[in-house]
Amino acid sequence: MKFVDVHSHLQFAAYGEDREAAFLRARSEDVGLITVGTKLSISQEAVAFARTHENVWATIGLHPIHTSKSYHDVAEIGGGDHKGFNSAGEVFDSAMYRALASDPKVVGIGECGLDYYRLTPETRKAQFAAFEAQIAFANEVGKPLMLHIRQAYKDAFDMVKRLAKVKGNVHFFAGSWEEATWFLDLGFTLSFTGVITFTKDYDEVVRNVPLDMFLTETDAPYVTPAPHRGERNEPLHVREVVKRIGEIKGRSIDEIEAAAVANAVRTFQLRTA
Repeated sequence: MKFVDVHSHLQFAAYGEDREAAFLRARSEDVGLITVGTKLSISQEAVAFARTHENVWATIGLHPIHTSKSYHDVAEIGGGDHKGFNSAGEVFDSAMYRALASDPKVVGIGECGLDYYRLTPETRKAQFAAFEAQIAFANEVGKPLMLHIRQAYKDAFDMVKRLAKVKGNVHFFAGSWEEATWFLDLGFTLSFTGVITFTKDYDEVVRNVPLDMFLTETDAPYVTPAPHRGERNEPLHVREVVKRIGEIKGRSIDEIEAAAVANAVRTFQLRTA
């Protein structure tokens, strides 16, 4: 692998017509990837896809927005031509996820965490219960956490510090440098998306994060990086994230590529083909 996209969703319906082609475009540029579960059915699809593709792995878990019934609009999920979607509301079922966790292609638990974009006392309670259950599950199966945190860094940090016996990654990190240090001190890596290519809001964090503690991702099909804004995102575009990290840190692209791959292999214990 020359690049690693540690967080994408190739199993989503957005790739229903060209999933294999999107994978082959990434593979042609030596991009390995982790396809991330957001609920049970999506986790099952992630594992099925990883099983049949070289240098593809999966995580399994329940996203906080899927813990209660709700509708999520285009603005919330990154704009573009994506349609909104409904969350049915699931309870984390450890028995069902345990059946998936033993697969060697499953390298993490999540994306799980807290999302306060739309918060009520009821949704907060459901999110806390699911997050605690998944931390316990990750501890049980000995796999790292793939964290989703939105407007909730302090609460999520407190739970992880108190409960987690495993480490992992804070996906799509969008907090302050102070908040970044909380997780770095626990041994968690931070991953960056294409958002860093069209805003300077996170330059301080990217600049300061140690070379051995960052990861690269796309969160595809969302947050397409420049110069591809307006298009559907895909794992191939992780190259733009690597390029921008190098510019911010004043490092060569080769150095950032090598560090990103080494960090991903270490964090998720990737067995490369």
